[in-house]
Amino acid sequence: MPEMKTPYQPGTPCWIDLVVPDQQGALDFYARFLGWSGEIGPPETGGYSVCMMQGKPVAGVMSAKAMGDEPAPPTMWTTYFASDDADATERAIGQAGGAVLVPAMDVMSLGRMLIAADPTGAVFGVWQPKEFHGVGLANENGTLVWNELNTTDKDAASAFYAAALGLETAPMEGAKDYFSLQAGGRTVGGLQETDRPNTSSHWLVYFSVEDADRAVAELTECGGEVVHPPFDMEAGRMALVKDSQGADFAIIAVRAPGTA
Repeated sequence: MPEMKTPYQPGTPCWIDLVVPDQQGALDFYARFLGWSGEIGPPETGGYSVCMMQGKPVAGVMSAKAMGDEPAPPTMWTTYFASDDADATERAIGQAGGAVLVPAMDVMSLGRMLIAADPTGAVFGVWQPKEFHGVGLANENGTLVWNELNTTDKDAASAFYAAALGLETAPMEGAKDYFSLQAGGRTVGGLQETDRPNTSSHWLVYFSVEDADRAVAELTECGGEVVHPPFDMEAGRMALVKDSQGADFAIIAVRAPGTA
């Protein structure tokens, strides 16, 4: 079901957000490219924008200026994993060799969050829901469809996410050197060891599009950049791209099961 109405199972990617130098520029880009709607939020939330599609939350966008005197993070999408207890997950992250970058904190009455990095350097978030569960619409054109860890050390990453988030790694059928991440026996993401030069470990978000070739043409018209042009792979036709401020993401036209 693309519409999410209940809390996510612990260990499942449940939210994504982006910190950018130009918040309004990002809102304009994703509105034009993916069809999202969103506006800069009130001062009490640091201006945080919750982007919507079909009346459902799909992603967050925040201005780097809201960080105040803190160093601005890189312009990149962050994947958040659901947790029943953010403080317990924070302890598990430390015990498994990860680094907590932003300790667990309340986000008003919406939930409790933290930011961390795995032992190979990939940054991710943890979200304990209260009033806000996370992504309300997924797996439809213009929305989140996949979360993937590109890591410099597959074995270290696999051991970490098993210990910290309860995610099990298994070979992905039909995809050489690609692995599924499973929460409670259900596939919730992917993992591969990166071989791209000068690439550090990172989480990559995928957005669904109807036609990958048409989408990259539209992306460049919106000010984005194509990193790897569309190519066919097991799940469909995809491309690696950047938005107008340099944040990496992937687009994919998912192939229907049983089609060539």
